[in-house]
Amino acid sequence: MTFCLGIKTKYGLIGLSDTRITSGTETTTSKKVYTVNRDKHSFFIMTSGLRSVRDKAITYFTEVIEAQDNEFNKLYKAVNEFGNQIKRVAKEDKQYLEEAGLSFNLFSIIGGQLEDDKTPKLYLLYPQGNWIEIRRGTPFVIIGNSGSGSPVLRRSLSYDESLDYALKCAFLAFDATRISANDVDYPIDTIVLENDQYHIIEKRFEQKELEHISTFWNERLKEAVKELPSEILQKAFSDKESAGGIEL
Repeated sequence: MTFCLGIKTKYGLIGLSDTRITSGTETTTSKKVYTVNRDKHSFFIMTSGLRSVRDKAITYFTEVIEAQDNEFNKLYKAVNEFGNQIKRVAKEDKQYLEEAGLSFNLFSIIGGQLEDDKTPKLYLLYPQGNWIEIRRGTPFVIIGNSGSGSPVLRRSLSYDESLDYALKCAFLAFDATRISANDVDYPIDTIVLENDQYHIIEKRFEQKELEHISTFWNERLKEAVKELPSEILQKAFSDKESAGGIEL
């Protein structure tokens, strides 16, 4: 399993990915983000699924970018092309993978801004090569382990938030997932792309750099639970019931 998250706000895009790779009982660390930074032309790809499928599709896609980069003036065109390369890998390998009991299941988050995009765009690409655009109504998408991180974002994140705030939310979503799943872990890679900057800033963070934030958040959560206005819940500790104001 993995954790990859993309967020779209009115100010740009935020991405966050863990780096843990699990194979049977073995765990390793590997980058799950592919970035392109060129003049008025920046985007990233984060993936969840079979590593061999991801590496082969990225290799094919990189060759296309190197040969035909000037043909992609909007991000959706690059997304379509990456989808084509996934289909190409499926034709070559899907049958053999399934015969070996492996599922062809590469999901991708693709975000960025190309020359003719009015704002940065964010897409979720499915293994079949089709996609959806992530918009302001639900301004985030998670691939991989989404069960713990999604509630954090739904409670705290909106399209109008700053990139700084969105990155904090992204970290808390990752942290909630890391605590709940042993196949999601540090280090993490972050992506920041501001509107009309056409330059992705990519950073890696180790656990020792961020564990003080986790500790701070845990303590705040405990204090918030203690301070909940929960007098009504005290009824749960009484075996007396009432009907119409008369004790039974």
